[in-house]
Amino acid sequence: MTEVTKEEFGVIPGQGSVQKWRLKSQSVTVEIISLGCIITSIKTKGRDGEFNDIVLGFDNLQGYLNNARYFGAVIGRVANRIAGGRFTVDGKEYQLAINNGPNTLHGGVRGFDKAIWSCQSVEGGVRLTLISPDGDEGFPGELRATVTYILAEDTLSIQYQACSSKTTPINLTNHSYFNLADHAAPDIYDHEVSITSNAYLPVDENMIPTGEIRQVDGSPFDLREPVLLGPRVREVPGPGFDHNFCLALPGQPWMERACARVYHPASGRVLEVSTSQSGVQFYTANFLDGSLQGKDGATYPKHCSFCLETQNWPDAVNKPQFPDALLRPGEEYNHTTRFTFSTA
Repeated sequence: MTEVTKEEFGVIPGQGSVQKWRLKSQSVTVEIISLGCIITSIKTKGRDGEFNDIVLGFDNLQGYLNNARYFGAVIGRVANRIAGGRFTVDGKEYQLAINNGPNTLHGGVRGFDKAIWSCQSVEGGVRLTLISPDGDEGFPGELRATVTYILAEDTLSIQYQACSSKTTPINLTNHSYFNLADHAAPDIYDHEVSITSNAYLPVDENMIPTGEIRQVDGSPFDLREPVLLGPRVREVPGPGFDHNFCLALPGQPWMERACARVYHPASGRVLEVSTSQSGVQFYTANFLDGSLQGKDGATYPKHCSFCLETQNWPDAVNKPQFPDALLRPGEEYNHTTRFTFSTA
């Protein structure tokens, strides 16, 4: 049985009150705020029976208002990068704000992570809803998005739903940074990682997929069997992993499937991920630099955490050979991701 409670987390002048919801089972406690649908805390047991908070974040609302690294947030309308901030839909070109080199990243200057969502209690969780108006950050159509967090024993399910008045790109994900030792642990080099994918998307110098779908065989991207992350992350070209791993190739049916497992031998904690999305972006916190002060005064340096962002393939709107990233009027965007926590 999951206990669901709420309290006020703070007030944003001119925007309103931010709620904090707590979902608590016997083995897991999850805290979520209505600003950006942000997961602020996940506490799970280790082998020793002690609970640790395993996601990065801040102690107060001000930290999340300045959340330039998207800790714990739901990303929308489009997670990841859109090349040049441009795309064409039904013969019309749209230009978005540029906020990441030459590209648009994670929905633009004020994406879904910066909005206050409306909330309602559901059995075992909370449902958060946002109306994104036509033209919001340059995207076409009024979009109604719903994200539902449900905790059942040791599994946190995230259900994404959306509909739009006009054809629009959409790619929703959660951007939690995990460290299974503790959110304040200095690195993730002692974690073992596996991702059940035969292919990944190479990227160019601006982190945009080149259009190639490359097999992982014989490369540092072959994570089909568990690998120790410390040595492997040093083999990856560039600062670390920030790549999409393909779970469904073009033309294949999308279905919920197990996609990743992370194990921390010292604590015994295990995170297993399943999703109905076509890809998962594995990111090793390459752009954190220790300058942020997080929960309990912790600092968050490079490679201190990892993200497993289940999503459509990045920049699919500009790569017609990739899975379709467009939501059309009368259609429903509907995906589920589950995080299961255990010990080994």
